[in-house]
Amino acid sequence: MIVGMEIDVAQWVILFFGTAAAGWIDAVIGGGGLILIPMLLAVLPGLAPAAALGTSKLAAVTGTGSAAVTLARKVDLDKAEMTRFLLIALVCSGLGASVASSLDKDVMRPIIIVLMVAVGIFVAFKPDFGSSDSAGTRGGWRTVVVLVLSGIISFYDGIFGPGTGMFLIMAFTSIFAQNFLTSAAMAKVVNTATNLGALVVFIIGGHVWWTLGLVLGVANIAGALLGARTVLGGGAKFIRYALLTLVVVMSCYLGWQQWG
Repeated sequence: MIVGMEIDVAQWVILFFGTAAAGWIDAVIGGGGLILIPMLLAVLPGLAPAAALGTSKLAAVTGTGSAAVTLARKVDLDKAEMTRFLLIALVCSGLGASVASSLDKDVMRPIIIVLMVAVGIFVAFKPDFGSSDSAGTRGGWRTVVVLVLSGIISFYDGIFGPGTGMFLIMAFTSIFAQNFLTSAAMAKVVNTATNLGALVVFIIGGHVWWTLGLVLGVANIAGALLGARTVLGGGAKFIRYALLTLVVVMSCYLGWQQWG
């Protein structure tokens, strides 16, 4: 339990609206943690990094969950298929969170930057990627590969996190040969589970500031619901541009952290 830290009115305002913005970004394409975690550490410099991560997961799981519900109502998802993804995401993200402190983030950042740039180049030079109107192709090796990739990405989310939503969208779109909108809906459902799996580990470790996390959760829900409606209104084309924007911003941000 985290106690003993006061938050004034100005700090609450910054945290609330900043978290709402993070919720919007996370619902659109992922990457809200790039705003939420640095903001918590900047506005509340006395907050331990583990507490910032745990509290951000509490806020994020509410927003991601609300976006997942909104998208799932509009996009037809296979419940049995999503159940498998949810179970894998819960377990693997929890495992990732449990070993997060033992892995060197300075080693991981260059790898993630390279992967993101590769994703950006691929999407930029494949304008028809993710624009299919078909329901995609399931079964056989495709399902096995996507389940394995979902587990790896979920583990990564528990350890580090940036770009989880984007990587999930790319995995679903490329392997299942489906459109970005369906992949985005699936990614939000899985990302909710990855946040929840990691959150459980942080709760057990006592790294969650409940009062702050629940208040920020309300802000995150507001931003996420608006973001989900933005995705539904913009369709696959909007998601493609958002994905490319995220690649540029996130690569620059992680590069600055690594070499700045």
